[in-house]
Amino acid sequence: MRKRPVGLQASHHAQGLSATSAVIPNMAVSVALSPAAAASMLLLTFVATLFIHRSVAEIDAGASATEETPHRRFEYKYSFKGPHLSQNDGSIPFWIHTGNAIPSADQVRITPSLRSQRGSVWTKNKVIFQHWEAEVTFRVSGRGRMGADGLAVWFTTEQGLEGPVYGASDQWNGIGIFFDSFDNDGKKNNPAIIVVGNNGKLVYDHQNDGTTQALGTCLRDFRNKPYPVRAKIIYYQKTLTVMINNGFTPDREDYEFCTKVDNMVIPTEGFFGISAATGGLADDHDVLSFLLFSLTEPGQQPPPPESDIPKEEQDKYQEEFQNFQQDLDKKKEEFQKDHPDVQGEPLEDLYESVSDREIRQVFEGQNRIHLEIKQLHRQLAMILDEQRRYVSVITDEVSKKATNAESGQMDSASPQLGSILTTQQEVLTNLNELRNTFLESLKQITSAQHQGNAAGMGSYETIQHFNDIKEHLHTVKRDVQNLVQTNVQNPAEKAVKCPEFPPLPPCLSTVHFIIFIVIQSVLFFCYIMYKSQQEAAAKKFF
Repeated sequence: MRKRPVGLQASHHAQGLSATSAVIPNMAVSVALSPAAAASMLLLTFVATLFIHRSVAEIDAGASATEETPHRRFEYKYSFKGPHLSQNDGSIPFWIHTGNAIPSADQVRITPSLRSQRGSVWTKNKVIFQHWEAEVTFRVSGRGRMGADGLAVWFTTEQGLEGPVYGASDQWNGIGIFFDSFDNDGKKNNPAIIVVGNNGKLVYDHQNDGTTQALGTCLRDFRNKPYPVRAKIIYYQKTLTVMINNGFTPDREDYEFCTKVDNMVIPTEGFFGISAATGGLADDHDVLSFLLFSLTEPGQQPPPPESDIPKEEQDKYQEEFQNFQQDLDKKKEEFQKDHPDVQGEPLEDLYESVSDREIRQVFEGQNRIHLEIKQLHRQLAMILDEQRRYVSVITDEVSKKATNAESGQMDSASPQLGSILTTQQEVLTNLNELRNTFLESLKQITSAQHQGNAAGMGSYETIQHFNDIKEHLHTVKRDVQNLVQTNVQNPAEKAVKCPEFPPLPPCLSTVHFIIFIVIQSVLFFCYIMYKSQQEAAAKKFF
């Protein structure tokens, strides 16, 4: 229909050129004869030119009218999509599945990622309309760099329930669009999309991936894409067009041209089907939806809708719907009895969205970290108080021994007490720094919580940072608890062991000195470990 206006336009142009060429010699002769004849010939040429341009404009208007988009009507009896794709008995409404196909609520797994699997789904009823448009949403995923064998979309006169061609029968009568993922011929031209027609007598060429029988092909990688791949197959006015969405964007209308086959004649009636197969390599072939639209040329009356479904199927669906409705009513009554306070509220307010749950989990983790830091802060305060008490006791002893020094033994013990006092003061200083560090961390966590409440943060990176901080804090908590247990096991005994009267032997014995040095060394080592971990955590956090 499109070539006719172009041909008519070309013929009119040819007629105009021939008329002009016929007029021009006469005009030249007329000019040579007389000025009056030349004027008449110029007028005739002008009128002929106006007529030619007017006819060309009418033809262009007729051509644009014929290029109107066809009328699309959704055919639900030849389509499926989720959710609630399959019924309770595992069947798909108006479709049959064979082989290793596994229907579920949101997709149909034509073949699982196991070796030598075949599966297919086919319409139960024949398609009786002449022009159509099919939209297929699928996902082919596998672990390896290469996959096998592929997926096929069929329109054939008979249901090819099982066979060697992508899980369907060979020598079909109709058309097949193959999404071939394995390179059988070794030419490195896969994955590819191939259009192959058959009249029921040809045998598919497996060794050459069907390239010797292909009516159209394009190279597209459809494996392991972030989004489902979409294919749009249009058969209109004896022209088959294949469009592909490469699966890199969630935009459903982001199609690009794949291939086109002109002057293609296919059966007027047939079945739609989708099949897949695996070989030595295996992929998951999942079909999320298959949507079919009937196309009607502009100006023509759309075909009448088909008759109702059979009485048996109608009763079956009605019974299933009633059972589902009864179960739903029972659950509603039970929920209203258990939750009388939420009656009358919209259902959307009763459920938590994914983003709200993530934010809630982040805030709960921050609150737990906040409580852990507070607990560590209290334990550090206890250790500081104990260290201050030890330092005060030792300071009193040093001052007493300095004022009441009577023997050389006392003089020899004074440097030891001085060194212990210095060590205790250093530990006290380090613990003060550790406490300040905890306070800074507590302030940072509090500020982060306020920022999260204001901005609604919920990113994975923030959660990971807080998990790292939590792990480090647990480590420090265990170390501090060990130190506390070591320092406060028997405080009364430690207080009694040091004598207060000068006549008694010196209060600092060798055993006490060694124990004290070991405790201070452990504290100092734990402080060094915590400092390094805190610096690493700070680098990760910031």
